[in-house]
Amino acid sequence: MFAEPSAKALEDGRLLFAKECTFIAGAASLDALPASGPNEIAFAGRSNVGKSSLLNALTGRNRLARVSQSPGRTRQINFFELDGRLTLADLPGYGFARASKKESTQWNALVFDYLRGRPSLRRVMLLIDSRRGLMPADMKVMALLDKAAVSYQLVLTKTDKLTEQALNTVAAESMRDAVRHGAAHPELLATSSQTGQGIEELRAVLSAFAETAKS
Repeated sequence: MFAEPSAKALEDGRLLFAKECTFIAGAASLDALPASGPNEIAFAGRSNVGKSSLLNALTGRNRLARVSQSPGRTRQINFFELDGRLTLADLPGYGFARASKKESTQWNALVFDYLRGRPSLRRVMLLIDSRRGLMPADMKVMALLDKAAVSYQLVLTKTDKLTEQALNTVAAESMRDAVRHGAAHPELLATSSQTGQGIEELRAVLSAFAETAKS
């Protein structure tokens, strides 16, 4: 159920994420998307699920991605390039209750069109708040990713808020639902940006998508 990378994969992940990671573009519309470059991994999830915190923890940089206490603040796709070998895309959160219908439609159109048409996109890391598990908005996104044939992997966040037993329960329930979806990866990751739990494992998984370093 939980991803268990090899020692080599863990070391590859450590070395990759020790390299420079820089912001390259922010896009609030499809025509503002940067040209496709290295293999791309997108981070998606409900508003306030902890995407920015997780990106900061992954890269070891406190301010790489902006962290806000106000859900719905990220209204564009932010792109970061890691060592010229991997692109990370921070997608706007979905399911924000206070967003107007027009705003929600605009955000969803941008994200969904990006997911369907990005040639360099290799996987979506779908972040799930471990305190809540899969919610209806998450299930809608999973169905969309299935339809678009975009591979995705569940990543539980904020696991420091749960006991081990509670975490195992939500993980099992999440995977029970995920196996019904053709594009879902069969292993999930459990992470905490506060304690560092699962960060090394996530780095290892992502490093497998990194392109070969240029000489």
